[in-house]
Amino acid sequence: MNNQLAAEGVSYNSHSAQLSDGKFHNTAEVERPSFKKTLGIFKRFITEKKIDAEPKGELPMHSVSHAQLERLSNDTVHFVKLGHSSILAKVYGEYWLFDPVFSERASPFSFMGPKRFQPTPISIAELPNIAKVFISHNHYDHLDKAAIKQLVDKTDSFYVPLGVENDLKKWGVDEKKVHSFDWWQEQNMANSQIVFTPTQHFSGRGLTDGNKTLWGSWAIKVNDKRFYFSGDSGYFAGFKEIGNRYGPFDITFIETGAYDKDWADIHMTPEQSVQAHLDLQGDVMVPVHNGTFDLAFHAWYDPLKRVAKKAGQEQVSLSTPLVGEVFKIQDTAIEKAWW
Repeated sequence: MNNQLAAEGVSYNSHSAQLSDGKFHNTAEVERPSFKKTLGIFKRFITEKKIDAEPKGELPMHSVSHAQLERLSNDTVHFVKLGHSSILAKVYGEYWLFDPVFSERASPFSFMGPKRFQPTPISIAELPNIAKVFISHNHYDHLDKAAIKQLVDKTDSFYVPLGVENDLKKWGVDEKKVHSFDWWQEQNMANSQIVFTPTQHFSGRGLTDGNKTLWGSWAIKVNDKRFYFSGDSGYFAGFKEIGNRYGPFDITFIETGAYDKDWADIHMTPEQSVQAHLDLQGDVMVPVHNGTFDLAFHAWYDPLKRVAKKAGQEQVSLSTPLVGEVFKIQDTAIEKAWW
């Protein structure tokens, strides 16, 4: 990845407590991979034999249409899992999108990089107008430049971490539509509260822009309903603080996938994901960040098998809807072992 792919980062005198010497930092120190370790990881990707890294056949899914979405009621919150960490929500009649990734590859290149196991259940062209797009951080499997460019004219507002606003403006988004957030920053409206909350992760889209933009998660309250979208994170004490401040949550969308011993600080194991849900004081847990791209060394179904086992042991209500399956925030868990 060359310099042209790098994120621009913050271009103003940010007073964020997380920003020091032009880079953002986690609350706790995490391991910074040495050059030797980085080479070792690259060697693993080249030489290590993967077992069941991708599904052998087509995965089950539901297609979703514009008309179907419009028929959903406006008196609650509906969700549709679009694949990986992408979530479409119909929130009391408004459409919200979280980390919309629609490209065939989670990569800066169209010809190489992790390729989707299955298409999205709906295209951007078929989507209704979007009131809000939420971005957790700028990695390619969460911030899709092509998708943002297609969403420009049908989206009212973009909610992003500090620094990411400059990339969106560069990609054609009117700066009046972009709202950038620091950790714990809130936006309060008549019937809702939107909060950008911490995670333990990192950012970067090229070789020269490491941690020049912030990363995080979203805690949301609308009327009497609360939900949480984790973005990416290692397990850390912040989950308990978020739960104490903004929980309990009716539903949590928790990263469960792409973990490995070589980057244990910045991605959770499935067992840690269940603990994060408990820390957040969640009711129903939906594991995301799995079943779409091969981003690590584990089998594609391993996150789901392990999280289901741990959820059973901890008596956590685990919901595993199919891609494209519509469900409401007040629904009981969809217990479906589709993997």
